[in-house]
Amino acid sequence: MVSYSEIFRAATGHDPYPYQEEFATRDEPRWLVSVPTGCGKTAAVILGWLWRRRFEKPEIRQATPRRLVYCLPMRVLVEQTRDCAVAWLHRLGRLGGKAVFEKDGNATERLVDYDPWAGPDDPDKIRVHLLLGGDVDRDWDRFPERDAILVGTQDMLLSRALNRGYAMSRFRWPVHFALLNNDCLWVMDEVQLMGSGLATTTQLQAFRRKLRTVAGVRSVWMSATMRPEWLATVDFEQGSDAPEGPIEIGEKDKGHKALKPRFEAVKPLEKAAFEATTDGKAEAQSVLERHAPGTRTLVVVNTVKRAQAIYEALRKVKPAAELILVHSRFRPPDREAALKRLLAKPSEHGTIGISTQVVEAGVDVSAKTLITDLAPWASLVQRFGRCNREGEFNQSKDATVVCIAPQGLQELEKLEGKDKLTPKDERRKEDLSKNLAKESLPYRLEELRAANSKLADRLDVGPASLPPFEEPMNFTHVVRRKDIVELFDTTPDLAGADIDVSRFIREADEHDVRVFWRDLPKEGPGPGEKGPGREELCAIPVGEIDPKRRKVWRWDHLEKRWERPRTIYPGPVLMLRADEGGYNSKLGWTGKEKRTDPISLTAEPAEADGDDPHTKNRAWKTLAEHTDEVVEELGWLLSVIPPGDPGWDVALRLAARWHDAGKAHGVFQAAVPGGAPSGPVEVLWGKCAKGMKRYERPGFRHELVSALAMLQHGLPDLAAYLAAAHHGKVRLSIRSLPHERRPEDPEQRFARGVWEGDALPRTDLGGGIVMPETALKLAYMELGQDDETGPSWLARMLALRDRLGLFRLAFLEALLRVADWRASENDKEVQG
Repeated sequence: MVSYSEIFRAATGHDPYPYQEEFATRDEPRWLVSVPTGCGKTAAVILGWLWRRRFEKPEIRQATPRRLVYCLPMRVLVEQTRDCAVAWLHRLGRLGGKAVFEKDGNATERLVDYDPWAGPDDPDKIRVHLLLGGDVDRDWDRFPERDAILVGTQDMLLSRALNRGYAMSRFRWPVHFALLNNDCLWVMDEVQLMGSGLATTTQLQAFRRKLRTVAGVRSVWMSATMRPEWLATVDFEQGSDAPEGPIEIGEKDKGHKALKPRFEAVKPLEKAAFEATTDGKAEAQSVLERHAPGTRTLVVVNTVKRAQAIYEALRKVKPAAELILVHSRFRPPDREAALKRLLAKPSEHGTIGISTQVVEAGVDVSAKTLITDLAPWASLVQRFGRCNREGEFNQSKDATVVCIAPQGLQELEKLEGKDKLTPKDERRKEDLSKNLAKESLPYRLEELRAANSKLADRLDVGPASLPPFEEPMNFTHVVRRKDIVELFDTTPDLAGADIDVSRFIREADEHDVRVFWRDLPKEGPGPGEKGPGREELCAIPVGEIDPKRRKVWRWDHLEKRWERPRTIYPGPVLMLRADEGGYNSKLGWTGKEKRTDPISLTAEPAEADGDDPHTKNRAWKTLAEHTDEVVEELGWLLSVIPPGDPGWDVALRLAARWHDAGKAHGVFQAAVPGGAPSGPVEVLWGKCAKGMKRYERPGFRHELVSALAMLQHGLPDLAAYLAAAHHGKVRLSIRSLPHERRPEDPEQRFARGVWEGDALPRTDLGGGIVMPETALKLAYMELGQDDETGPSWLARMLALRDRLGLFRLAFLEALLRVADWRASENDKEVQG
């Protein structure tokens, strides 16, 4: 039998460290990992999961979730982590999709391209998917029964886990919500940078335990500065959600030949002779004085504006060294190119990298000289890890760390040290405090001062010289049970707005929107204007887009057109005019450029524009034929991932059989284009190879018709809900929309294009099931209980949600939707 060490060595080229082997091979893993930067946490969890899922004894393989969800605080870390996972799986012969590698000057393989959907479709192989705004890997959810690795930012992953997925179709939210809250191992890396998102991960883990899931979900939290008490949110139970303490580096690890130089790395600390400037000139001069040819100098500052100012100041003096700017406000191609240059071996003249927090965690880069802004202690520890990272300068002892204090801090500390202050001193002290609090953003001044105190008499910041990490973590917003229950319903409010989850994902001053640029006519984009591809998107602070001063558009999913939003909130994808600019390929987002050239259009609209792309028509199918295919596809899914309760299995199969019964409605059949390939006029079509015509009743939803008919024929509430929800548009509530066509009779009920009394013909649903002629009743949409129809739709669905639990109900919903997607993709046409 193959051993873990053999698997690890084949994947990475070296033996595992003792702590890595312990993480993978314990019967019950430890869910907290407190390991210094650069010591292999990523390999520990990815290869540990792989070992437990594919190579361990059967009971452990069965208990290990099939999806590994790797959550990172910054998007710049995501591609790097994805690349590692792809390379390791490739070397083990377990990679799904197609990867292209090239060898560098040291004969080291480097991933240059990866497409998870290329190559042969082998269900036993493991695909690796990115979850980034607008990314093409969005179809991972079509295969819930397969093992997969999902790597994404906390914005993309947590918003989906809260059922409000950023930069994706709202109608697909419930599927991602289901699959990210069932049968997953979540890994939170660099948790010290997650802010309120960390509290959300602990609360979600507690909710999954309390509200129950179809398949188990566990979470791993990792950091070089991990503190178990950070996880102590209101619903989190240490004994249940993360038993035992953190796994840490032991003496055997410290003596390991590969790790020993890292632990003994020498990193002398100096305090800069100047304080932070706005024009970057003093910082640039310090860089030029300290940079050594042939080496890497890294400058890490706290804001994008400071990074841009220092970069511009250096660019004006034209140093011989290669000058690189890296931050989070670049479009992906520009950012990836800059990061590649930063990570490359320095040339004869060396490399000078100017960066923000994006390199302080996860990015495997080492500098001889590190110049950093004063930051919270957790961030500083991470930044120190980017100097003499592998101990390569231990012998020469000429690595250096320089720390820059914010403007006015020294003066403030001198004033505070005085025994007695004059009125003028008091005013000056108050002014300095206010200004420092403003200039310290995105951090709190108290955090910077606490870190400054730790550095006061410190001469070296190597791992062996750093004090134990004891900093607290304070959360402004914590998601509660009431919040997660309310988020299960994806219906917008009467004004068309959704519950804002941004406060549960990032701190208030870190919220982003994603924008892209297009050359547009004077009147703005038409409905045919395509959505963006991932390569076009740039994340910018939500506060830097004012819809009153800058023309922006957002896709309206109901009206099917680009609309000018009245307010801007975190998460959406926005279109900007190219001639209004704001972006520079060298500096990133500045908000000042007069023009930004668009990137070439992608072949298809972004997911956020689409309704349900997998159910689009591909072939002529009768309603019964399409239904038979859905039932068959669902049966296959249930054979691989049974839902766990015989009653749920029955309800799912009933829902599959009835889910498209509503297509027998005259409004749907009238929208089927003429020229059906064969068959009598009275044939009821479920799928057609041509595009559907517009419904004569705007907003018509055939799945609502299906659910109403099911209730009227005595089918279970669960089956009716699953049929109603199979496009993500009708779920817990039934109500009319503003643009609907109304019946002539003002007393006649109507909702989603369905009118009270609408007649359905006798319909063959396949499998020997025939729906009788049915006159639809909409009393279900009223609150309370009707004498004839019983409890309202809302009452039935809320009771169902609370009885099953929202995570389990969502998972059953996702299974039916996936079965429908797969059946809809079958392009075999009806033959006569």
